[in-house]
Amino acid sequence: MSFMGNLFGSSPVRPMQEHIRASVACAREIGPLFVAMAAGDAEEIRNARTRIDDLEHEADRIKNEIRSHLPRRLLLAIERRDMLEILDYQDSIADTAQDIAGLVDQRGMHTPKTLQTPLAQLVERVVAACEQSQRIIEELDELLEAGFRGRDVGRVEEMVDQLSRIESDTDDLAEAATRQLFQLEGELGVGTFFWYQLIGWIGDMADYAERVGNRLRLLIAN
Repeated sequence: MSFMGNLFGSSPVRPMQEHIRASVACAREIGPLFVAMAAGDAEEIRNARTRIDDLEHEADRIKNEIRSHLPRRLLLAIERRDMLEILDYQDSIADTAQDIAGLVDQRGMHTPKTLQTPLAQLVERVVAACEQSQRIIEELDELLEAGFRGRDVGRVEEMVDQLSRIESDTDDLAEAATRQLFQLEGELGVGTFFWYQLIGWIGDMADYAERVGNRLRLLIAN
């Protein structure tokens, strides 16, 4: 049986779940990447980038299979375009993690001491947001089976609310990290721009995770 046949054989949303697992795995690798940056370990930075690249390629493989084989309508409860929109948000998590690792490796970015704690806190909370979006997508089977009705809906709505709270935390942490960065502008010079870009990209992963949850909330509301 083909890869997509195996996936769609047991559940029409299983491919989406496989994809978000790969995407969130990319996000998790940002933690070890920043540990290596704090230690000034160029070899481990390259290793982390390689792991993220491999995971992102796997996410892309699943994404392309989904786009090629996803039915026009799933169980009469969700449109193909809705699934593809959620898929794009999921995929943006993996793509952004790859962008972060590429920039860090190419520029040999080692974290200044005063930025280490703010960035570690930001990364931890962003990864939490991505993991929460995965938990929400893991509920999609039950939601479809229930026709987006019943007590499963309330549980998922609370999970989406929790995701929104986590994403709000990442906004605050990103602002704190940016303020600390600007205090180092004289020391970092032009490098300040790249650190600013990096902080923005980290926060973007939480934004994409939140969009996954919000899009599913809209499906429930409709």
